[in-house]
Amino acid sequence: MTLNPSELEVVAENDGLTGPGVPEKGRRTPDAIVGRSLAAIVWRRLRSEKLALAGAIVIVIFILVAIFADVIQAIYGQSYRALNNDPGNTVLDPNTNLPIGAFGGISAKHWFGITPSLGQDVFMLLVFGARTSLIIAGLATVLSLVLGVTTGLLAGYYRGWVDTVISRIMDVLLSFPTLLFSLSMIAVVAIITSASWARFAIIIFVLGFFGFPYIGRIVRGQVLSLREKEFVEAARSLGASNLRIMAREIAPNLLGPILVYTTLTIPNNILGEAGLSFLGLGVQPPTPSWGQMLSDAGDTFQNDPVYLLLPGLAIFLIVLAFNLFGDGLRDALDPKSRR
Repeated sequence: MTLNPSELEVVAENDGLTGPGVPEKGRRTPDAIVGRSLAAIVWRRLRSEKLALAGAIVIVIFILVAIFADVIQAIYGQSYRALNNDPGNTVLDPNTNLPIGAFGGISAKHWFGITPSLGQDVFMLLVFGARTSLIIAGLATVLSLVLGVTTGLLAGYYRGWVDTVISRIMDVLLSFPTLLFSLSMIAVVAIITSASWARFAIIIFVLGFFGFPYIGRIVRGQVLSLREKEFVEAARSLGASNLRIMAREIAPNLLGPILVYTTLTIPNNILGEAGLSFLGLGVQPPTPSWGQMLSDAGDTFQNDPVYLLLPGLAIFLIVLAFNLFGDGLRDALDPKSRR
């Protein structure tokens, strides 16, 4: 259940400045009524959820790292490009092709060590990998939201044959083999062009297009209930058009489910991108990717476990952070939630 943005929470506050011992001119009206907006109510509930706030902090840190990746690279002084190409900067053992030094070559110069084979700085790969994952996951989620909210709103409001057609299309997409479709699409794109933006576009399309039926079903169910509410009937009786009713009366009441869906879909898309890159279907070198790092580390994890641990830990942290924040946001938006 979501809150109507027009609802207010009324709180009685007694400041204690009344009574026979207080001068009349200093007295205040007891039990002053204070109205709170939806945002204030949600924030008051959300700030009591410590795990949700911790998740939000981690999310903000990852987003800032992705945005300022170039600045971090300039300050850090290293690049995610291969370091072993420079004869004067040998970082790999020529006999084993493994990083020189303990724990994958961790040092004051390379905080998280060096990758085997190519000799790339792991810290910078993680930093720019965060940008790759968040860009793809964010844009795929936006595509899912636009398609899902639009189709769900139309299906739930108009019902009839519109609902039937849209619902059957969603059923087909939900049963479609997404991985096989990704394989075929990426194979076709690889023949046409080798541009990195094309890979980005295909991954975003696959994750976003095949993910929109989930939010579409949620929105459809909400709209089926909201269209029968009194405020919608009142707007209809006053002559409001269907477009105005959907945009001004129904859509604002969908904000809660959409926000929760967003926080829970972004980590799924991060995992989806990492999985495709792990299988060699995602972004290609030299573009950094956490899934690609896991794939590369699979051949050397017995000799260099640090390289496998770090990208896996990064994926775990950001997915856990989004899920914790999404759970807390859902509870904050639910007026019946009591923990």
